[in-house]
Amino acid sequence: MPTASPGRRRRADAERSIARIVGAARECLSGNSNASIDDIARHAGVGRMTLYGHFPNRAALVEAALSDALRAGDEVLSAIDLTGDARDALARLLEPSWSLVAESMALLAAAEGTLPAGRIREMHSAPAQRLEELIRRGQDEGVFRTDMPIAWLVGVIQYVLHGAAEEIRADRLAQEDAPKVVTETVRSILTR
Repeated sequence: MPTASPGRRRRADAERSIARIVGAARECLSGNSNASIDDIARHAGVGRMTLYGHFPNRAALVEAALSDALRAGDEVLSAIDLTGDARDALARLLEPSWSLVAESMALLAAAEGTLPAGRIREMHSAPAQRLEELIRRGQDEGVFRTDMPIAWLVGVIQYVLHGAAEEIRADRLAQEDAPKVVTETVRSILTR
């Protein structure tokens, strides 16, 4: 029976190591936006040299962790049925969106302290586009306001999602109340 070549084994080992490091970075940075490279390497079960062999600096590691979180979030959001009435589709989209934002607030803070703002916006383009398309559809159906730019409305909704996460963290909003509060707030913003 043939065995894998040493190059293939090394490649598979490297991929597993990268996945462990990115997972550890997501976990560490989601709990503490100031988690150190040492903390992340220790959590991943690798040395600093191994970590730096895959990620040349903190910015590259933070970007990989944020990218991984956004990919996972996109899997959740792309599975949501956005057909039917735009208002109902919006409610279905917002419920998991706020919790994804809440889970990633510290990671986003780490990214904001490390990456250029334009890069963070670029990385969030898929969720923003999904929301933009839904708002446009609601405008076409006559149920969402048309007197403000869509980009502005998307930005305001993102601020509401982030605000809900912050309110929960500060114990001013109960987690179980967040879906209703977020949905009703956003509906009031979009209503004609």
